[in-house]
Amino acid sequence: MARLVPIRLAGMIAATVMCAAVATEAAAQDQDPSIVLNEQMQFGDVFAEQTLDVVDSSEQVTVSNSATGNSLAGGVEGGDMTVTSTQSMQGNVRADTTFVLGGDTEGVVSGVTQANGNYLGLSASDANLTVDSAQTVSDVEIVATSTMAEGNERLLGGAYIDASAIGNTVALGGERSYFEGTAVQWSDANIRASNYAATQYIPAEAEFTAQAVANVVSVTGTSVTGQNMTIDQRSTGGIIDSGVSANAGNSWDLAGRANAGANRVVLSNQGGSVVATTRQDNSSQIQSQSIVTSYDYGAVNSYARGVANEVSVGNNDIYVEIDNTQINTGGVAVNAQVSGTQGYDAYVGADAAGNVVTGFACADCAGYIDATNNQANSGNVSATAQTTINGTNRAVITGTNAVGNAATFYVSRSGN
Repeated sequence: MARLVPIRLAGMIAATVMCAAVATEAAAQDQDPSIVLNEQMQFGDVFAEQTLDVVDSSEQVTVSNSATGNSLAGGVEGGDMTVTSTQSMQGNVRADTTFVLGGDTEGVVSGVTQANGNYLGLSASDANLTVDSAQTVSDVEIVATSTMAEGNERLLGGAYIDASAIGNTVALGGERSYFEGTAVQWSDANIRASNYAATQYIPAEAEFTAQAVANVVSVTGTSVTGQNMTIDQRSTGGIIDSGVSANAGNSWDLAGRANAGANRVVLSNQGGSVVATTRQDNSSQIQSQSIVTSYDYGAVNSYARGVANEVSVGNNDIYVEIDNTQINTGGVAVNAQVSGTQGYDAYVGADAAGNVVTGFACADCAGYIDATNNQANSGNVSATAQTTINGTNRAVITGTNAVGNAATFYVSRSGN
């Protein structure tokens, strides 16, 4: 007889260096056979806030800050697991991180700020995992911000700072297993991620990134793992916005990257077959902007990307089957900017799309793709870039790409 997995509820958790706010959390592990019946509803707001005020740090500075409405995590090894999960987020979610770094910060500065509505993460090893998941986010705000605004920071060891806001997430992964099931996601939220940095001196690599997405499904299998997934995603919120502004007086290698999307599916496999039925519908406005400025620079890189509906299905084995439908009525606007006075190399790129689907199989395995694709886009799609260099420089490389509907299906050799 199957036995029920206990569900654990947790309130807000806060710490000085690591801060996480989770309204409702459930954990399940190692049941054979296992049945998980999960229902989570969050009505109140969830906030996580952290301010880091440090002077003359001689080693690394690391910050983790997250706020999540509903979370279910579990795994199965050497058996079978069936998960039926319903998650509903009806409150606001916000995660804010503020950096105040005085003097010389000699180590690497790392920061991750995350705001999540609903999260479902499951793993499998030598197992069969069946999932029936439904996630909804109401007309609320999901916001992640990272701010470094003093303007006198000296980041001698470089920096890697990220801000991410996601409405619904389903993440499955494992090895020598089989994933099967249905994931239904609906977001009516406004979703924003912003990353702002004003610094004085960065004589090392520094990367500032931001990501805002309404719905995400990711399934990753290795060592002969099969998949048969049906995924239905819908985004009806007003705006999904991702913005980066990375600025320095003198930088050696400075990058800003912004990414925004409504619906995203990524299925990847190393063996077995992949069968995917995907349905995506977006009416939200997608905005993505990256601004990078530096008076003196070695290299500056600004990249912005926005895609309303996106599906990627790949198998490093024989068989891939895709039945894909994508409808976009929302606008997509992407902008990338670089501004400097004197330096060496500047790179600027902006990519915007309404609907994108990619499928591939392994040529070395005599791979085969069976694809049915329907895409309809009625939203405006724009990609713009501005590059301003007021003094001497070595190279300027820019590119923009805007497309309404894009479909790519191919069979490639392993490693290509």
